[in-house]
Amino acid sequence: MKYVLMFVETEEFAKELEAMGELEQRAAYEAVGRWFAEHADKITHHAHLAPAHTATTVRVDRPEPVITDGPFVEGKEVVSGFAEVEVADLDEALELARAWPACPIVEIRPLT
Repeated sequence: MKYVLMFVETEEFAKELEAMGELEQRAAYEAVGRWFAEHADKITHHAHLAPAHTATTVRVDRPEPVITDGPFVEGKEVVSGFAEVEVADLDEALELARAWPACPIVEIRPLT
């Protein structure tokens, strides 16, 4: 089965990361790199997204589409990246999510 793990960054997490010294930040990024390396056989694609303020939103739920700079809503939680994985079942996807060493929230969705 294919799932997408969406890595959700909170404002608190972003502030903690920003407050870290260079060595702490490097260690945090290395932990993420190790996670990807350890699970490379299950990951079919992954990407880190640019910050939310770089988003462009198109609202198509109106007679005329409305385009705005920035995210649709201001939120305290933002998807900062994702990984598409191919695993046996949801339990295996949950194992991967539990091992994620960075953002405090991982949303899992099956691909259809």
